[in-house]
Parts: sequence; structure tokens; C-alpha cells
Amino acid sequence: MAAVVRRAGSGERLVITVDGQPVAQLGPIEPTGSPTLHDLAAAGLIRLPGRTDRADPPAPASLPIDSRPGRVVAELRGDTTGRTRR
Repeated sequence: MAAVVRRAGSGERLVITVDGQPVAQLGPIEPTGSPTLHDLAAAGLIRLPGRTDRADPPAPASLPIDSRPGRVVAELRGDTTGRTRR
């Protein structure tokens, strides 16, 4: 038990559960920094995600750096002449 109190004294917040439900927490008297997701979940303010898999990040787009905005808009509109509509 003393080890748990030392962990709480060093800034760690420990959640005590009964049958998988958080019922109490042991932590520092004054919070250190911003609350973590686990702190918010322990307080019942959020639910942690049940899924651990993540979608792959999108591939970076290769954009020309010398295009004029008018030309880009014209291409998006399907105008192959490169002129913008007025």
C-alpha cells in the first residue's frame, strides 16, 4: 500500500475499480499539468475507445508549388483552357 501512495505522491493518478467500474481514485492533492484521457475517463467525463486499430493516415498530396489559384480553380471546374470564368 505504501508503494501505491508513493506513486500517487509523485503525480500518478490511480483508479480503483470494483467489477470493472471506477469507484475511487488516488492521486496527488493538486493536479500536475493538463488532465490525461485516463484522468477524464476516471472522472466519468469521457469513455475511452474500445477499438485499438487505426485507419492508415492519408497519403501526402503532391501539389505543384508554382500554380496560380485561377488555374487551379479552372482545372477543378473542368476548364482545360486555363482561363477563369468571370
